[in-house]
Amino acid sequence: MKDAVKQLQTGLLGLGFNPGLVDGIEGPKTLAAAQAYVAARTAPKATPAAVAPDELPWLAIARGLIGLREIPGPAHEAEIVKMFADAGHAWVRDDETAWCAAFVGAVLKRAKLANTGSLAARSYEGWGQKLSAPIYGCVGVKKRAGGAAWQGHLGFVVGASTSTIYLLGGNQDNAVAIDGFARREFTAFRWPTEVPIPARPLALPTSLAGAASRVSEA
Repeated sequence: MKDAVKQLQTGLLGLGFNPGLVDGIEGPKTLAAAQAYVAARTAPKATPAAVAPDELPWLAIARGLIGLREIPGPAHEAEIVKMFADAGHAWVRDDETAWCAAFVGAVLKRAKLANTGSLAARSYEGWGQKLSAPIYGCVGVKKRAGGAAWQGHLGFVVGASTSTIYLLGGNQDNAVAIDGFARREFTAFRWPTEVPIPARPLALPTSLAGAASRVSEA
C-alpha cells in the first residue's frame, strides 16, 4: 500500500506536489493534490469561439481548438499528442514537449496545406510566401522572450496594432488561445504557398478583448 501511495505522489509532482512529501503516507496534502488532478482531468474544455462561415479554412480549424489545454501531472491531452503525429512527429507521446509548431503544422496539414515538418518554430521563417507586413490568417514567427537565439514561437495572426501582434496559437500558457506579443519580437510573416496572397485581406483588429500578454511560450 505504501509503495502505491508513493507512486501516486510521484505522479502528482507536476501539480506542484512537494517532492519532500513523497513518503508513501496518504495524508491530507496527498489527498488535496489527487483531487486537483481529478478536477483538471474531468473539467469541461472551454467552448471554442463561433467560426464565421467565410473564415479562412485553416483558421476555422485553429479556432475550433481554442480552449484545448495540457493536463497537469502524468496524464497527457490526447488531442495535443495527435497534433504531434499530424505534424509528422508521432514519436512525441506527451503534452509537455513545446508544441506551438506542432499546433501550426497539424492545423496546416488538416487544411491540406504544406508545413515545414519541423517542431522548430523558426523553421517557419522560410515557409510559404514572404509578407512584408502581417495580414489576417498569416503565420507570424517571433523570437522567444528570454530564450536562446534559435528558439522561437509562432501562431496565426488574428490582430495587430503598432505595438502588438495577436496570435491564435498553441502552447500559450499551456493552451490554445489568442494572446498578444510585442511586435518588435517578430522575425517573419508568411502565407501558404498554395493560396494566393489576397489583394484585399480582411482587416486586422487592433485589439482583442480577453487576449492576454506576457504569456508562457515554453
